[in-house]
Amino acid sequence: MAITASMVAELRAKTDAPMMECKKALTEADGDMAKAEELLRVKLGTKAGKAASRVTAEGVVAGFIEGANGGLIEVNCETDFVTKNDSFLALANAAAELVAKHQPADVAALGALPYSQDGFGPTLEDVRKGLIGKIGENMSFRRFKAYSGAAKLASYLHGTRIGVVVEFEGDEGAAKDVAMHVAAMKPVSLTSNDVPAEFIERERSVATAKADEANKELLAAGKPAQSAEIVAKRIDGAVQKYLKEVSLFNQPFVKNDKQTVEAMLKATGTTVKGFTLYVVGEGIEKKVDDFAAEVAAQVAAAKGA
Repeated sequence: MAITASMVAELRAKTDAPMMECKKALTEADGDMAKAEELLRVKLGTKAGKAASRVTAEGVVAGFIEGANGGLIEVNCETDFVTKNDSFLALANAAAELVAKHQPADVAALGALPYSQDGFGPTLEDVRKGLIGKIGENMSFRRFKAYSGAAKLASYLHGTRIGVVVEFEGDEGAAKDVAMHVAAMKPVSLTSNDVPAEFIERERSVATAKADEANKELLAAGKPAQSAEIVAKRIDGAVQKYLKEVSLFNQPFVKNDKQTVEAMLKATGTTVKGFTLYVVGEGIEKKVDDFAAEVAAQVAAAKGA
């Protein structure tokens, strides 16, 4: 597969790795972006994952809580410009409220709920389609989480790009602090035992490849390679370190890094039962167009409107 300059630039933006290293990794991975990123992590260590949280898709996260009911939703659009549009924001906020109040089963059920705005309706989906025509840009309801009566709810929105809802019992102030912590530190689970198996296997694969690379370097320098037992311990140590870093209860609390989140919760008599974290565009591949062509297309569309 031909490796293009835009592919190299995209990998560099994700990893902060040198341009030539990005090209080598893409060549070795035959153009597979995810595999190339993993190869860079093996060769360059944690630096390669430094900017992995950067996302390119646009949109907003909106939330709504009323008593024990709540909703968190991500609504996507094509450009950052539209994320500041009042009609688009009203649509997102209305969708979050509808999720909380009606507990729809999926995006199709959400779209079928009654809602009118800007002269469009009578359903949320009709409003979405109407605003696409009015604003001239595609928009979609990507994902949502509905909560109903299981526990108390606390939320935190970092602007419109990151949203968190926490299910808890106990002190509301502590729960809101946890929601803010989740937005900042982005854990993937409550405890180490809850980390998805595929995440663990990915880290084990990276640690194994790093150990192999280290042994190759030792042999090339005329030194003895590390024993299988030492390698196994290093790999296991790397995985255990990863599990602590990504599980909420094991993370150092952002407001006091001398204690873990679990210790803070115990001190405040608070129990966190679960959380939802949405980061706009997370996991979405955004098409990179030629900027001049994009501007020309928008001008042409405006003239035709």
